[in-house]
Amino acid sequence: MRPSRLYRVAAVLLLLFAVAHTLGFSQSDPSWNVGLLVRLMKSTHFPVLGFQRTYWDFFLAAGYSAGALYLFSALLAWQLGSCPAGVLAKLGLVRGAFAACFAVVAVVSWRYLFVVPIAFSTAIAACLAAAAAEKSRTERFD
Repeated sequence: MRPSRLYRVAAVLLLLFAVAHTLGFSQSDPSWNVGLLVRLMKSTHFPVLGFQRTYWDFFLAAGYSAGALYLFSALLAWQLGSCPAGVLAKLGLVRGAFAACFAVVAVVSWRYLFVVPIAFSTAIAACLAAAAAEKSRTERFD
């Protein structure tokens, strides 16, 4: 499959991942019995470098930051999917690092999360790795 198509598929998956993550990361199921823990995370305040914060604040900050980075990644993947072969050829380091980053996200998902983020992160990593590995025509004949 051509890199442009792989990047576009990754972009759509990343957009869906960003939306699902941002809407879902702070939700909990009552059957998990974490209500007391969540209430404590929200109610226990402590000073951090001149600010009063809670662990819930840190949790939300991490979750929203991840969602923003997934959204940026979707935009980057879409933009890479629009690049001519010659431009992609010059972005080898970016393409490889992008794929490696999501390979790490996939490993973290497999180790610590559940089926939805595992499926998304693995599919995204596979698309980005395949697109990064695919040599453009410019690269083949230089």
